[in-house]
Amino acid sequence: MLLEICANSYQSAKNAQEAGAHRVELCQELSVGGVTPSYGLLKQVTDTLSIPVFVLIRPRSGNFVYTEEEFDIIKQDIQLCKNLGCAGIVSGVLNKDNTIDIERTKELVELSRPLQFTFHRAFDCVDNPSKALEQLIVLGVDRVLTSGLETSAEKGLNLLKRLNEQANGRITILAGGGINSDNTTLFKDVGLNEIHASASTEIESDGSLFSTPLTYSDPKKIKAILDAI
Repeated sequence: MLLEICANSYQSAKNAQEAGAHRVELCQELSVGGVTPSYGLLKQVTDTLSIPVFVLIRPRSGNFVYTEEEFDIIKQDIQLCKNLGCAGIVSGVLNKDNTIDIERTKELVELSRPLQFTFHRAFDCVDNPSKALEQLIVLGVDRVLTSGLETSAEKGLNLLKRLNEQANGRITILAGGGINSDNTTLFKDVGLNEIHASASTEIESDGSLFSTPLTYSDPKKIKAILDAI
């Protein structure tokens, strides 16, 4: 089973590699579900890590319905990631009715090539996951990051199992959302081959005016997940 670590900083990405994770999904601001990392962070991580680095391309928090200007930003960021030698792109676009925006997602998949393309957890907003999965397969998406449309992947386990059976090797179901060393084997037992976790530990705030709690991917938690699988 492959473990992807959702890394929100250079230290988190470095910890992921040193602890033995198989891949990193790089982002920033996990508290809002993650947004596109800065150029400096991208450069530092791609220059330093040897394991594959996938990059979350999400120009802002909130929904996954984007203006033309925001869509242009997404495309520019994808091109930047290609130039920097990243291994994969994690993105996706929805329509206002929470269906897959076929035209725009197709454009992103094609722009990302030859990099792998993961459709991110915007998938967890759709009303008809079975239909959406077939659409993503047709578009050539490599994998779908999903919690099974629930607040955690453990709660969405039954749907994850069904989606994986429906995929039948045509697309990878990447389970993510609240995965840790205690529940990892649940996903392995239903036949999933990849899991996604932040394995986070919070750093105590220093109490200053603009201080908010910081988190990092914890090597001990990463190793515990790897031991479990």
